[in-house]
Amino acid sequence: MKKQQILIGFLFLFFGGISGCQYEPVDYTKAAADPAFLHQSVDKLTDVITHDIFSPPVASRIYVYPQIAAYEVLLHDFPEYQSLQGQLTDFEGIPQPAPDSAYCFPLASLNAFLTVSRSLTFSSNMFDAYEEQLYEKYRNMGVPEDVFFRSIRYGQAAAQSIIAYAAGDGYKQTRGFRHTVSQTPGHWVPTPPAYMDAIEPFWFKLRPFVLDSCSQFAPATPVGYSNSKESDFYKEVMEVYETTTNLSEEQVQIASFWDCNPFVMHTTGHVMYATKKITPGGHWLGITGIATSKANADMMETLEAYTRVSLSLADGFISCWDEKYRSDRVRPETAINTLVDENWVPLLQTPPFPEYPSGHSVISNAAAVVLTDLYGPSFSYVDSTEVAYGLPARSFESFEAAAEEAAMSRLYGGIHFMPAIVNGAEEGKQVGAYVVSKLNTRKRAGKVVAAKE
Repeated sequence: MKKQQILIGFLFLFFGGISGCQYEPVDYTKAAADPAFLHQSVDKLTDVITHDIFSPPVASRIYVYPQIAAYEVLLHDFPEYQSLQGQLTDFEGIPQPAPDSAYCFPLASLNAFLTVSRSLTFSSNMFDAYEEQLYEKYRNMGVPEDVFFRSIRYGQAAAQSIIAYAAGDGYKQTRGFRHTVSQTPGHWVPTPPAYMDAIEPFWFKLRPFVLDSCSQFAPATPVGYSNSKESDFYKEVMEVYETTTNLSEEQVQIASFWDCNPFVMHTTGHVMYATKKITPGGHWLGITGIATSKANADMMETLEAYTRVSLSLADGFISCWDEKYRSDRVRPETAINTLVDENWVPLLQTPPFPEYPSGHSVISNAAAVVLTDLYGPSFSYVDSTEVAYGLPARSFESFEAAAEEAAMSRLYGGIHFMPAIVNGAEEGKQVGAYVVSKLNTRKRAGKVVAAKE
């Protein structure tokens, strides 16, 4: 926050020093509402999240609050859109702009987005250069000085109200809590190569946004652990083992494309090092950016999509993590090494948390339902999200097809049993459908309606 105050102070001095210059009146409205600025800001946040190595559930929290802040500010330029006040749990809205005063709401919206983003990440200095360049672009497009700084101030005021809203979600109260590893066979234990502690065992305690509770769409209880070769559990183990020992080149590519493990450990002799990747939520927000760009969505439509998807991701993780630590289920790597083949290693590195259900299956399907609601069931696109991480783009005929592939990738990667994938996908669809039915972002004819109506 201190660095941002210095940055704003610099802008006051710089632009104040040239205030004597005369500018011809310019209609900057269209240029100011360029959705490219929003895409760039989301991409910058993804860069910071990746750099700071936030876990998937924490990343979903970091993504959602800046989107809410930006959305609530920008809708002042779009009266057909509905505030989220009263729709999200405990959300009482943001301060209102001063009446009869001119604002550049796209600028204020982006400032709110970046201010909240800074407050939730560690490496806030990574936003500095980008933010300076962004403000320079707005100044150069002809935003008057008084409007410029009034908009910045409003963006910051809105951001502070969202930061206060975030502070009440239970996140701080769950810091430092650790999962107690059970010694009973069939329960989760740390896995190679880093044998990390379980991530976010109390995430279910966080306040949901749209869901009524973390357990609203809890999946069926998985079958119990058994070393009997006739048991259902053993059959699940063998399904993973046999699939992963006979992977096609296409299945290997699918597993790698949807890996989205933000912290992968590598071991070479006595040396261990890590590589960073985008989180699964970040991947789906990348898809959202691709979809809105293909649809030629304006800035408000784009922000609507980012916000709705972010909310489905955040609630999806809360719902999924609730069941993960209730079931506390063993990972395939542990089960196969114990029951079948002690030398077997999964294609993908096993994430450090319980197996059931599959997080990718839950959040991918939740996001896909929301995107399908916005853009239809046959929206084809090329997903280039992973190109920056050295992987080729993949084409999909629909969001549903992408979600199905993301879910199945966890079997190919050797990190989930099939029930976690199938039941996780169903859980995600329920979360997404609930967000679609309950979250109203458009107003028409005096009635608040969902986007597709």
